[in-house]
Amino acid sequence: MYRALCICLLVFGLCAAAAGEEFVLKDGTKLVGKMTALTADKIEVETVYGKMQVKRSDLVSINFPENSVDPAKKELPKIDETLSGANYVNRTGNFTLALPAGWKIKASLKAGPDVLAGLSSADDMRFLMLVQEQYTGSLDSYRGLVEIQARQNLDGYEKLSENRVTFDGKPSLLMSYRGVSRKANNLPIQFLVAIIPDGKSFSRITTWCVEPLFNESQGTFEKIIQSYRQTGLPATASAAKP
Repeated sequence: MYRALCICLLVFGLCAAAAGEEFVLKDGTKLVGKMTALTADKIEVETVYGKMQVKRSDLVSINFPENSVDPAKKELPKIDETLSGANYVNRTGNFTLALPAGWKIKASLKAGPDVLAGLSSADDMRFLMLVQEQYTGSLDSYRGLVEIQARQNLDGYEKLSENRVTFDGKPSLLMSYRGVSRKANNLPIQFLVAIIPDGKSFSRITTWCVEPLFNESQGTFEKIIQSYRQTGLPATASAAKP
């Protein structure tokens, strides 16, 4: 249970919203805006003064405002959600998921205004969070922002895979990475993340567990992610087996 609590706390460092980042450069310059493009050597940041290009080698850090706010003091939106057997319905975000038997809604994972779903296995050792957020950049630049954020929050960050896939009929990304988090008592944790574009917004489904459990959990995570539907109707996909 202590491990489960630590992993819940980890979410506050890894799943902040993508809006209003502060980019700190080597010369002390600070840019506030949104990353809209990413290449091997540059990032493009949209600020109130227009778009600016920054060399990645000049970047010291990216600060996410969500990380600096005490989650207990946030005013979080009320989420209209139900879980009936295997069928999870989220009317706020207009999506459904099919869950394994015993999975449950875990309110403590809802750490920010863009977090619409927090779910966990019956034993509180496997977790899922779904974020929907406005972002006008490309799928690749959004992925880059997620990866930069993970690098900042995990020691020994290692990207394991990245694949172009289709979820809910949309060209999407599925990526896996692992690392050690000081915020989670230095536990080795492995993640499977799906990024699904929808017009000018993205749905990001993050699943994770301690690394020794990941191999046996990956199939379950993939089935849950594949069941994602933007329909607003009860889920009809077969529930993933635990």
